[in-house]
Amino acid sequence: MENTENNSNRPLRAIRSFVKREGRLTKGQERILAESPYLITHDKVDGLWDLDALFGRTGTPRTLEIGFGDGMSFSNMAEADPMRDFLGLEVHRPGVGRLLLDVEARDLKNIRAIDYDAVHILKNCIPDGSLECVQVFFPDPWHKKKHNKRRIIQPEFVALIAQKLQKGGRLCLATDWEPYAEHMMEVMQAAPDYENSVEGFVENPTHRLPTKFEARGIRLGHGVWDLVFLKK
Repeated sequence: MENTENNSNRPLRAIRSFVKREGRLTKGQERILAESPYLITHDKVDGLWDLDALFGRTGTPRTLEIGFGDGMSFSNMAEADPMRDFLGLEVHRPGVGRLLLDVEARDLKNIRAIDYDAVHILKNCIPDGSLECVQVFFPDPWHKKKHNKRRIIQPEFVALIAQKLQKGGRLCLATDWEPYAEHMMEVMQAAPDYENSVEGFVENPTHRLPTKFEARGIRLGHGVWDLVFLKK
């Protein structure tokens, strides 16, 4: 446990988009993380990416998903929309490994992924105005009030995302925790760079596929709240 004595003089840590949970890799995940041409390596995180070169084509709409979990719904979306490019950020390496194994099995060529902090990647690697859509589905809600500041959906974060979205681009959010849904709505309604695509929350969303976390929430009796805001 962290020693809390004399912490008042310590500098505040920069906000990060995750809490690192490494987990154990299978042999297959170890192999694909070493071999996959669709994994972006950490030696490329300190410079702006040429997304046309990264995906090997031009003129395609591009979606960034932050925290894709085990990657199943993410790869399903990529398979269903081959004329769109999908860039995934996920710090849980077994999840990245599972995604890349699925990409290999299905021969998907429109996915790229990296296991790195989203804030760093957005600030340093993603060109301004280059994305049509950013997705953050079922992020950690940090239930305790004293931990609410750790939630990824905060004014500074959505403002950073707005820089990377093209005009009319979408920021799509979802959660199965009602207090977090209310927090998301408050943040987004106050964000000057966005306007809501509907009145309130999106009912019966068609812009995404079901996720494992959504199914878990439904089993626990939770509702699901979707938000889609557009870059002005």
